[in-house]
Amino acid sequence: MGEFVPTATETMTCPPPTCTVVSGRAATEGFTYQAKPAAGDPYPYMQGFGNRFASEAIPGALPECGRNVPQKCPFDLYSEQLNGTSFISSRQTLQNVWMYRIRPSVAHRPLAPMPANDDVQACFSPLNPSVSFNPLSHTWGPLDVPAADTTPVTFVSGLKTMGGHGDPTAKEGIAVHMYAANTSMGNEAFCNNDGDFLIIPHEGRLDIQTELGRMAVQPGEIAVVQAGIRWRVALPDGGVARGYVQEIFGTHYELPELGPLGSNGMALPKDFKTPVASFNVDDAAWALVVKLAGKFYRYEQAWTPFDVVAWHGNYAPYKYELANFVSFNTTLKEQVDPTVHTVLMARSKIPGVSLTEFAAFQPKWQTSTNTFRPPYYHRNMATELGGLIRGTYGGSSRQQVAGGLTFENSYMPHGETYEAWRKATTEPLDNVLVGTDSLGFMLHISSHLALTTFATERHGCIRPQRPAMWDNMQAHFYEHIPAINKMLLDKGLPGVVVTGSVTGLKNGV
Repeated sequence: MGEFVPTATETMTCPPPTCTVVSGRAATEGFTYQAKPAAGDPYPYMQGFGNRFASEAIPGALPECGRNVPQKCPFDLYSEQLNGTSFISSRQTLQNVWMYRIRPSVAHRPLAPMPANDDVQACFSPLNPSVSFNPLSHTWGPLDVPAADTTPVTFVSGLKTMGGHGDPTAKEGIAVHMYAANTSMGNEAFCNNDGDFLIIPHEGRLDIQTELGRMAVQPGEIAVVQAGIRWRVALPDGGVARGYVQEIFGTHYELPELGPLGSNGMALPKDFKTPVASFNVDDAAWALVVKLAGKFYRYEQAWTPFDVVAWHGNYAPYKYELANFVSFNTTLKEQVDPTVHTVLMARSKIPGVSLTEFAAFQPKWQTSTNTFRPPYYHRNMATELGGLIRGTYGGSSRQQVAGGLTFENSYMPHGETYEAWRKATTEPLDNVLVGTDSLGFMLHISSHLALTTFATERHGCIRPQRPAMWDNMQAHFYEHIPAINKMLLDKGLPGVVVTGSVTGLKNGV
């Protein structure tokens, strides 16, 4: 068994035409720029979002330019295409990848259903007894993780669905999961036929091996693995790995439009990293787990699924470091909607309406004058799920902790406590750098969201809302009624009529 991971100079595209350099010098293959690995990341990457990449672990493994399916591939490799969109998609939206592998992925034993896993759901119809739509707010702590020596749990077996809407068979919808793992996947790979995974680690580094190459993903980074790609997760540091997954059906993640921001800002395309081709030489027994409509199936094969020697296309996994986000939140007056922090989004089937937006909250300067600076009281048509990757939650009305999750369903009111309101409306508005020790995110989902019975009944850390939290909310308007009535009477207008029992009036009415 062995693995070949190319260096930067072994990641190639079609050779450039011969040219004459009049002066200066041209970049040679050895000087081609490639993303520098971060600390704790041993792998090379190609840079860019949505690019059509070409990568080969062995020089010459890609067919000649202008041909995807030669009669005989270099080194007797097998050509295989994976489509992420339909054949008739527009050129702008078409996503696919051509792989050149040691054996085709069709060569395996028959599939067989696996035992039902009630903690993973994909159909969020009200007819599904394992999910329910309700308008209640919810908060959860991190998932429990059993001891590895008694109950080994991998990334896949540790998935727990918290909620969602839609259905992957209709190619429309979303699922939100949490994961908790204590062991690597070994000779087992996973293929999700339902949708794309956006993985948000909270604790523990993940070594994600995909058919198209490897990624090391740690807290503070995110990764996307598309539907149909086979992959596995190892825990290179041992211990525990926990985090979140947002799964989308029937669409793919993309960068939000920049609009009036112009050509720079938010998540820069060059900061996304796609793995280079690497492959294993391994004829040991492997198992493949496939998820379809939330059900799991399994098949076996007598060799590794990670045998892609070269590939080219734009349907490939990628990762992104959230610290690279260029934020636009400093204003002289008024608040900016939190969607200005959107890193990735996905479109719904309704024109002009997103399916979901993933926003990350980094340190920011508060500089606005004569402005209520905390999140204003609001009711959204979208559902909000908030998570905390590290640090302390800065809000006052939620019992949110790192590794936990909060839920506010669409149209339900939310905002800060009375104490937070009083402080925000009376304190001096100095320029303040906030959030320096925390990293949070929000999933802004444009639909009602059903919660699973795991989320409402079996999760080990359900944090109920404090029943009396809003009982001390004061109506300070009442204090101004005498002055308001005097003003109205001076203008010849009827005053405010007070009915019932009202406290807080000054000097009578």
